[in-house]
Amino acid sequence: MRPFIQYAAAIAVVTAAGVGGATADTRVFDFAADAVDAAAAGFVCDRTGSGRQGKWQIVQDVRDGAPRKVLAQLDADTVDNRFPVCTRADVSARDVDVSVAFKPLSGGQDQAAGLVWRYANAKNYYIVRANALENNVVLYKVQNGQRSDLPLVGKGKTYGAKAPVPAKQWSTLRVVAKGNRFVVHLNGIELYAVEDATFANAGSVGVWTKADSVTYFSDLKVVAE
Repeated sequence: MRPFIQYAAAIAVVTAAGVGGATADTRVFDFAADAVDAAAAGFVCDRTGSGRQGKWQIVQDVRDGAPRKVLAQLDADTVDNRFPVCTRADVSARDVDVSVAFKPLSGGQDQAAGLVWRYANAKNYYIVRANALENNVVLYKVQNGQRSDLPLVGKGKTYGAKAPVPAKQWSTLRVVAKGNRFVVHLNGIELYAVEDATFANAGSVGVWTKADSVTYFSDLKVVAE
């Protein structure tokens, strides 16, 4: 795994037990040191598909009863095949436990919040997303720009799993990636596992939305071996 490069952003770094029990680096990106209405320091934003690029910036919100700075995707472009993505520039990991708090704020077509990992570029990565309009959580691979959902271990092609995803409330999405196996959690509940070998190399991690989703993100946590 390529070493992490330290950025001058609000980051907590500790040593902890990793995905497979080995010593790992834990980093939490909480956006506290970023300026409101500005881009998030150390993040690189792009777009899969078509439509506008996306508008990622820091906004103020309330979480757990306290004011917080959070990362928001604010562009409500209605192009269906539009997937704004924002990844951490200095993270490269293969086996990783990554989670994020998210708040679907609005969207008539979608109210989606996603986590990406093993991200090579805007056309090649894994993504798990929760959708407040559909109340489901689906894991996909994006290969050569084409998105396809992956079958669940022991269940096959089910288009992910149904789960309550509350709109305009904070939830937590998590994926634990170890080798070819990815285990998905929503709000502390394990939903399912997926096995896939398409992307075996280390890549970046980050957050993602779809179409006209306006979504807030907070406390992107990365535990990488």
